[in-house]
Amino acid sequence: MAKTEISTLGEFGLIKHLAKHITLENKESEKGIGDDAAVLHFTGKNTRTLVTTDLLLEGIHFDLTYVPLKHLGYKAAMVNISDIFAMNGTPKQITVSIGLDKRFGVEDIEELYAGILLACSRHHVDVVGGDTTSSLTGLCISITCIGVGEVDKIAYRNGAKPNDLICVSGNLGAAYMGLQLLEREKRLFQNDKSLEGVQPDFAGKEYIIQRQLKPEARGDIIKSLAEAGIVPTSMLDISDGLSSELFHICNQSGVGCNIYEDKIPIDYETPTWQRNLT
Repeated sequence: MAKTEISTLGEFGLIKHLAKHITLENKESEKGIGDDAAVLHFTGKNTRTLVTTDLLLEGIHFDLTYVPLKHLGYKAAMVNISDIFAMNGTPKQITVSIGLDKRFGVEDIEELYAGILLACSRHHVDVVGGDTTSSLTGLCISITCIGVGEVDKIAYRNGAKPNDLICVSGNLGAAYMGLQLLEREKRLFQNDKSLEGVQPDFAGKEYIIQRQLKPEARGDIIKSLAEAGIVPTSMLDISDGLSSELFHICNQSGVGCNIYEDKIPIDYETPTWQRNLT
């Protein structure tokens, strides 16, 4: 029997395909697959528990050639914390599971955890558990984040309405451009052995590098919305890109959208370095 290539579905298509076969049986499971976090109802009439998880694999999601372990830990925690904020919730706890090969020593894992703990301290999140195991395929990191949200303020992907205003919480494109710059330096290093031991000069490029290596979850936006009494009709994390994430909102909300190129917020450094890298 011929197997269907996963690439024919893509990441989001595969998730949708698998979700068709999943039925929620427990009354506590209010919302499952389809948003940045699952929504569970255990206690309290007006409070819900939010749960999200991410898996990061070496060679797929990060490259230790140019990603310091402390930055990796910080980013791994932040992407999960961000998913709770994307539901208009408050992150509270995380669990951390890691797979390690023989390259890593205790000091390396201390560096990884230093980044995780720094990210957690920024948003008052507790590390409450996890697991460690050996790995034959490089470093693997799986983080689950648990948060809370008020039942009438949780923002889903299916809540968008006609004439809603589309907003983003910062400028776009810098993280991608930072990745392109790091990949370029890696290729130069691999192709010229005389560069061994030489550190690349990133002077003037700090912003786009930081956006790639040290992203920030926008808890400040959630706080500002609450202080202004604004409850978004729909939200999601756009780490996969503006167009694909807008598709999720439109598809699940049954609406279309208009995006004007001149209104997309792009930091001036992004197109500048894009021209330099091509």
